[in-house]
Amino acid sequence: MFLKKLIFILLLIIANFSIAQKRKKIDTVYVYEKVIVYDTIYLEKPIKLRQKEISLSQLSIQEKEIKDIIKEKKIAKKKIDNQKTNQLNTNFQYGIEAGIGLKNSSWGKELSTKKQQFGENLGIWVSKNIITPRLSLMLSANVYYWNSSFDLDANKEETYLNGYYFTTDHQPLLFQRFNNRHFEYALQLKLFYEWKKIRPFVGFLVNRNMYKMQFLVPENNVLDKLDDFKTTQNNYGFTFGVQYRILKRFLLSLDYQQYQMKNLSLKNSSFDFEIFKTSNTFAERKINLGISYTISK
Repeated sequence: MFLKKLIFILLLIIANFSIAQKRKKIDTVYVYEKVIVYDTIYLEKPIKLRQKEISLSQLSIQEKEIKDIIKEKKIAKKKIDNQKTNQLNTNFQYGIEAGIGLKNSSWGKELSTKKQQFGENLGIWVSKNIITPRLSLMLSANVYYWNSSFDLDANKEETYLNGYYFTTDHQPLLFQRFNNRHFEYALQLKLFYEWKKIRPFVGFLVNRNMYKMQFLVPENNVLDKLDDFKTTQNNYGFTFGVQYRILKRFLLSLDYQQYQMKNLSLKNSSFDFEIFKTSNTFAERKINLGISYTISK
C-alpha cells in the first residue's frame, strides 16, 4: 500500500517536471546607465572680522519734498516750452515804434540861427532772422514831424528871400512865406546783432522831406493866387545805433541818421521853376530816442 502511494507521487512529480520543461521562459533584461556628476568643492577659509555696530538712518520721503520736485519739473518744462516758442517766433517778428528826436540841417543853419529842430515819429517794422538767431534783418517805415526852428514871412518882416522871381517862361512869382516845419517819410533797412539784451545795428535809409514854400502866382494875368512849391526828391543815407531790451516785448532805441540832399529842390507842377539853382549838396543829421513794441507772439 505504501509502495503504491510512493510510485504515484513519483509519477506525479515526473509529469509536473515534464510540463514545466515544455513552457517558454521569459528573461528580464536590466539596462544600467552610468551617470557621472562633476561637482566643485569650495573650501571656505574663516576670516576674522571685528564686529561693529552698523546704524542705518530711516529713509523718509515727505509730501512737501515730492510737491517741490513736481513743481521744479513743471517750471523746467515750462522754460523749455517757452524757449522752443521763442525760437519759433524769432524767425519772423513785427511791431510798432515811436520816439522823439533832434534834427540839424546844414542848409538852414543861418536861417534858424543854428537851432536844432525837435520832432516826433511813428513807425512800423518787420524783422526776420538770417544765418543765426542772433543776426536779424529789419525793414521799417517811419513818419516824422519836425517843428519849425525859423519862420520867414514877407508880410511881416524883411527877409533875404523877399522879392519877385521868374519862371523859365518869364512868369512872375512873389515870395510869401517859408519855414522848415515839415513831414519826413523814411524807409530803413537795418542789420541787427543781438547779444544778451543789447542789439547794435547799422543800416541804409531812403527818405523824402516834404518842405513847402509859398508864393503868389499869376492867375488870369493877375498875381493874386497863393500856391505851394514842394520838395520832390528822394535822399539817401545811413543809420546806426543800439537797442536795449527792457522787457520781453519792449525795447529802447537810440540811433543816428545822416543823409544828403542835392540842392533844396522846391517845385510846382504848374510852373517850371526852382528857387535854389545851386549845385550844392546839403547834409541833414538826426538823433532819435525811441521805444519799440513787439506785436508778434
